[in-house]
Amino acid sequence: MKINGTDISLRFIHSNGLRMRIADHGEGPLILMLHGWPESWYSWRHQLKAISDAGYHVVAPDMRGYGKTDKPANVDDYDMKHLAADIAGIVDAMEEESAVLIGHDWGSIVTWNSMLLYPEKVTALAALSVPYSGRAEHSPLDAMRSRYQDNFHYILYFQEWNVAEREFDADPRGILTSLYISPDTPREEPKIKDPKRSAGGWIPRRGVPKQRPNWLTEEDLDFYVKEFTESGFRGGINYYRNWHRNWEITPELSGVQITAPVIFLAGEKDMVIGGATVEQLEKRMKPIAPNLQQVTLIPEIGHWVQQESPEEVNKLLVDFLASLKLNK
Repeated sequence: MKINGTDISLRFIHSNGLRMRIADHGEGPLILMLHGWPESWYSWRHQLKAISDAGYHVVAPDMRGYGKTDKPANVDDYDMKHLAADIAGIVDAMEEESAVLIGHDWGSIVTWNSMLLYPEKVTALAALSVPYSGRAEHSPLDAMRSRYQDNFHYILYFQEWNVAEREFDADPRGILTSLYISPDTPREEPKIKDPKRSAGGWIPRRGVPKQRPNWLTEEDLDFYVKEFTESGFRGGINYYRNWHRNWEITPELSGVQITAPVIFLAGEKDMVIGGATVEQLEKRMKPIAPNLQQVTLIPEIGHWVQQESPEEVNKLLVDFLASLKLNK
């Protein structure tokens, strides 16, 4: 597939019992880039060439349940043990001993946990958007239910079987258009303002954007819409359905540190970090990742950081990779 004038190879590999589609480009030390929800390998379209040009073999898979990768039917097959094993399996399929992981959103969550569960397979990691401060003392899902009770929250909404996917599958363009926005994207008034879950689903709560953000072309949006029209949304939503299970099945990760080199970057206005400063994020992550080398917040940028600000993200990533001296 040609991206910005560059031919990117799309092919299939087998990992952890799955047939996975990957985009790959370049030669050199292995770099795995893991996308989040609701995205695909295409979310890294601006990074594939830039990082491979710096001397690396870059691989961006469609994660389990997405795009052209297999979509197991069992919800438990989307827990963190399976997701981390998928990443270890990609390293093996590439016939490498280890890789540097770069993850965004859910991909970031998977990178943190892959480092913990398969430390021998991961040389270093760059986490985008989602920080990590260690395994919680109590179930995060229970805490969320206690906080929101009968009010709407998308993660709690996703716990309901076949409800969110039915809404999104009926209108892929509607949900994706409402999510792929910048912090300053103007929107119509939402049709649902009642905070109670009983008032309805998610799309009418978000407000229709009045325009596309400048980082998302019509061609980009069409690609995502086509992917989710064909694949459906259930696979990605099943990641959220393991929110409690992931905590339940990983007691061995309590207090375990990540000793490999780590950087974190996000948009300053990313809703995930909730307005946290660099200093606050460092304080959260340093106890669990003592080799945290850098925290960067890009001004005026939102959640889709590698798409919203590709040049700055590319420079940060290439500089980090160079610091690891993988080519020597």
